Amino acid sequence: MKACAVVVFLAVNLCTPAFGQTTPEPLSKTYRVTRANDVEFQKIEAFKVFDNLYYVGPGYVSVWLLTTPEGNILFDTAQEPYVDYVIGNIRKVGVDPRSIRYIILSHGHLDHFGGAAKIQEASGARVMAAEEDWKMIEQVGSRPGRGGTAAPRVPKKDIVVKEGDTLALGGQKLTFHLTPGHTPGVVTTEGITVYDAGKPYRAILWGGAGYRGGLDAAEESVTSADTVAKIQGVQVNLQIHSWAEPNGYPGGGVLERGQRLKSRTAGDAHPFVDPATFTQWVKRAQENAAKALEEERQKAKK
Repeated sequence: MKACAVVVFLAVNLCTPAFGQTTPEPLSKTYRVTRANDVEFQKIEAFKVFDNLYYVGPGYVSVWLLTTPEGNILFDTAQEPYVDYVIGNIRKVGVDPRSIRYIILSHGHLDHFGGAAKIQEASGARVMAAEEDWKMIEQVGSRPGRGGTAAPRVPKKDIVVKEGDTLALGGQKLTFHLTPGHTPGVVTTEGITVYDAGKPYRAILWGGAGYRGGLDAAEESVTSADTVAKIQGVQVNLQIHSWAEPNGYPGGGVLERGQRLKSRTAGDAHPFVDPATFTQWVKRAQENAAKALEEERQKAKK
């Protein structure tokens, strides 16, 4: 049997499967779903995505570090037991955690905000979240963790993000939108400027698509998907998870694109610059939201 070449990056086998074998699942799905609870496996190497943007989180949930001449911005923080690892990754890419000025929380789920308190202490950063999700965060901090363990540490309520708020720092001018559905107070950030060899691109971080169940949340998800669809000029999508449930992100999730970035040669397109796929993904989100709303309406009639 002829051997196939094996390329190792983030522990992935790129061999073509033999006849009758199943195709290996996407790497991002392995981290997000199949081995989501494998702590050591999750501790992937941080990598540079753009001149001023790094992926510093574990494999299953994104933590993005945006650097500027006036201080840095962290989008989400992961949770224990990964917080020290995230702080270590920030240092490994050559950034002092004390230079982080703002921590922007996409939404109020523990896997996104669970490290905020410790990273805030290490950096002195301001923490930003929507009002409704601040309430969620405070509730999580007021009750025991899983299995009767101590309540998770949560950040002290700080900056409340409102629709249309902006943040200017070091040449960045971010605009925030409240796009609830996934939680009651999802924050979507547009206007992020990333650079590839000095060339600027416009990035977005949609703080959470889909909905948490129920008619009200389904209605919110439709409105929120429409809000994101109206944002013009998006070229780069900063996913909040490496794998976008339930079917992934077209053309590859964070880790697949990270693989292509590592093997990129002069003249190759940047694998994260993909406006067509973002448009396709938002359209799919709109369709899924409309379907969910109709299902919830049918339930309400029964």
